[in-house]
Amino acid sequence: MVTKIKALLPSAFVPVVISLWHKLRPFIRIIFFGHERYCPVCDSWTRLFLSYGPWNRRRKGVVCPVCFSHERHRLAWVFITTTTDLVCGLPKKLLHFAPEPEFERKLKRIPRLEYLSADLLNTRVIEKMDICGINRPDDSFDIILCSHVLEHVSDDRKAIRELFRVLKPGGWALLQVPVSGEVSVEDASITEPEERERLFGQIDHVRRYGLDIKDRLKAAGFQVDVIYGKDVTEPWSEKRPCAYGTSPIFYCRKAME
Repeated sequence: MVTKIKALLPSAFVPVVISLWHKLRPFIRIIFFGHERYCPVCDSWTRLFLSYGPWNRRRKGVVCPVCFSHERHRLAWVFITTTTDLVCGLPKKLLHFAPEPEFERKLKRIPRLEYLSADLLNTRVIEKMDICGINRPDDSFDIILCSHVLEHVSDDRKAIRELFRVLKPGGWALLQVPVSGEVSVEDASITEPEERERLFGQIDHVRRYGLDIKDRLKAAGFQVDVIYGKDVTEPWSEKRPCAYGTSPIFYCRKAME
């Protein structure tokens, strides 16, 4: 359903529709109310999650109908709000690449958190920025969020080094990429959209990551923990399927000097 809506709309209208959907949220909660699924991102109980993906790879029970969060968003939000120091009250600077609208709204409301959204193509962000050349001094940010960006970047190792460079010692970054298998697959000579989709899962992906992305993160200097849905602490007492998916998040820390 979500994929069909996005396909029918020019890209310029997608933010408008999302904004309208947000304003209609009280009614959406009523329409989809139930006790089968819980979304920790928008704190909503619904009777179902929506399907997502092209017809030949469509997955059911993925998207929250209230806030449009996917499995990876729910996993990331539960982890950062229950395990990290994001909301500890101390002043912090956060860099958010390719910001998710619901995350952006929530993060901007956190007291004493200086928030900067960035992207190379998205015009809604606070600052246009190339992840391979972040225009900030070393040790600028306490927190970095970057979800499903690196698989689009030709020189991902350079991007990872940049993320490490601008992170403060003692800071942390939450990085997410689509993960399939153990070993990453990439070939810079593959430029045809159809072939990229076949090999890498999407026409604008330049590789398919395996769990060995952890080695690339460590090579840049990060201390890395791989976190799956089963590893997070659910902040609600009555357990209901939240649908975290199978891809992990990579919790990357920069050691104190």
